[in-house]
Amino acid sequence: MSGARVDADMTDSGDPNDSSGPELGDFEAFGAGDDAGSESTPATNGNGEGEAAADADAATAADASGADRDGTGGGTAADAADGAGRSGTADADDDGAGGFTRYAMEAADGRAAEGVGTVSVAQGLRVAEDGDETCLRAFVTADNRDAVRIGTYLLVPYPDGETLFSRITALEYAQEFRTDDATELTARRRMREGGDGFTEADYKFVAELDPTAVLFSQGGELKRRMADRVPKPGALVRQATDADQIKTGLAIPDDGVFLGHLSVGGEKVRTAAEPPTVDYRLKDDYDAGDPLVFRHTLVAGGTGSGKTHASKNVLRQYLDRTYEMDDGRDARAGVVLFDPQDEYAQMHDDNDALNAETARRLDREGVAHGGHDDTVALVPKEAGVSYPGSGHRAEQVEFTIPFSIVDEYDMPWLVAGASLNENQFPALAQLLRRFFRNYDDGTYEEFLSFLDDPALKEELHESGRVHEATYDAVKRRVRGVPSGVFDQDAKPITELDTTLVRPGGLTVVPTYHLSSSRAKEMFVLAVSTMLVDDKLSNDPTSRRVDETPLLLGMDEAHNFLAEADNVQARKVISTFTEAAKQGRKERLGLFLVTQDPQDIADPVFKQVNTRLVLNLGDDDAISSVNIPPALSEKVPYMEKGQMVVYSPDNSEPVEVTGLPVCVTRHGD
Repeated sequence: MSGARVDADMTDSGDPNDSSGPELGDFEAFGAGDDAGSESTPATNGNGEGEAAADADAATAADASGADRDGTGGGTAADAADGAGRSGTADADDDGAGGFTRYAMEAADGRAAEGVGTVSVAQGLRVAEDGDETCLRAFVTADNRDAVRIGTYLLVPYPDGETLFSRITALEYAQEFRTDDATELTARRRMREGGDGFTEADYKFVAELDPTAVLFSQGGELKRRMADRVPKPGALVRQATDADQIKTGLAIPDDGVFLGHLSVGGEKVRTAAEPPTVDYRLKDDYDAGDPLVFRHTLVAGGTGSGKTHASKNVLRQYLDRTYEMDDGRDARAGVVLFDPQDEYAQMHDDNDALNAETARRLDREGVAHGGHDDTVALVPKEAGVSYPGSGHRAEQVEFTIPFSIVDEYDMPWLVAGASLNENQFPALAQLLRRFFRNYDDGTYEEFLSFLDDPALKEELHESGRVHEATYDAVKRRVRGVPSGVFDQDAKPITELDTTLVRPGGLTVVPTYHLSSSRAKEMFVLAVSTMLVDDKLSNDPTSRRVDETPLLLGMDEAHNFLAEADNVQARKVISTFTEAAKQGRKERLGLFLVTQDPQDIADPVFKQVNTRLVLNLGDDDAISSVNIPPALSEKVPYMEKGQMVVYSPDNSEPVEVTGLPVCVTRHGD
């Protein structure tokens, strides 16, 4: 009897070195042997002709004789099982152990109904602080093998009532008997049978487990701690089907912002509860630290992955949330979102595809749905460009960027472009300061005229403050700014702070209609920097912005927060890095959506706690989101709406499937 065979059932009925009688590991083979015996006739074909005759070629005959010399006879594990069953039964009868055999099989069948298998010690049984040194494996019984998947959550009880919560990380077949099935005769026989000659009981099926946590009861409440103890050999292993155990094992909060349903391999985890799914939520209270909305969120996914659909569903939940402020007030959050494809203003409208049955189900799960009435499209006004705005019914309000914002919010980089060097940028800052000393609310056109003054150029050159070549370079860069951005015929954004930020309101800033990427960049950076500055300042210009919990969303964030070797990029990245660091204190959260996460500047990216990773096909993009390898390998194969959620301060890394229907209008 081989050691591998002993491993198959994990119940030790005596001295493991005593080969005088049958072992429990062989009992399953007895039944399999009976079946194998009835199937042993494939050595002849339907006409009663020998296998060698049917395949009459010299090579096959040589293989057949060679196989016989090896003692395998070209047979399969099923053939070996037949022999093992016959000899084992005879031994059992001779020893008077037939009753024990029947009892053991009945016991094994009874327990199989409760679980998927038992803990194995065949290759050791070890739980260690270093995960690489952990060895935890389970033998899976034949009738349960089709149901288990990599990622499936399992429970292993301890004798004292505690439970080990674990996850399958690998699955493998191993030979049950010492036999060579890599032979010509075996292959040919199985090919003739169309591959139907496989018998589960002829093979071991073993699952490798990752011990996630130990579950225990304290004061009537289920709690978790790190996996600090090893289960008993032969312990029953069963699939986790209780929502409370699953949530506790994965540290998923019961309350918070709904993201979707827990999944394994794209299939929702099912429980015995109603509803049978396990909802996944983000912490959104102060019971265990700050709400995760202020620890920042990244949604990464390629084209067609469903990232906009998912983002709308998540953002809709935040519009109904309130947060405690420093002065003790509870204030509703405001959401401001920069929208490059003119899609998010549709959140004002209901989704006609969301029927009454789905709405009732969402209500039962506490998921906000339906169009959000307090939605405003705050439309950037650029000369010679119009905004169609026909894809939604939200209110539309035009605004312009006053050139004075450069001075009021200290944004010299807004007119610097991306090409000023370390010498030219200080020169621009000096020219702007001098200009605004003479023109309190100066316009862009007035600044151009100011720069055209030859006397000013000569004065600064002769005083050694700005070299004439530097002066000319600055002048060229400033004239390169899109002329239709500043000071248009619309209300200045600096006077629209109460429209821009509204408690419980959604403000969408569409940029799809703007004429160039430079114009889009200027509008987005001007408005977002104004908001960040008012949030972080000890003397904010806008009390509304300062006193409202704010979620600042940015789709195609890689276009605005990319690392670059120029002064403007460094200033912008510095501003947003500081915003990310101070977000918890100032009630400011960033919500970044991108298909190129690898392009987002590292200082900003490092501050993001929650990452929702949908399908990404680019290796650099997948690597950049920095999620556990076991999950990152699944990312390229995810279907629309499937995602990995990596939020260390919320739960263990998990797969989640978002809602198949958008809770607001989405698309045409």
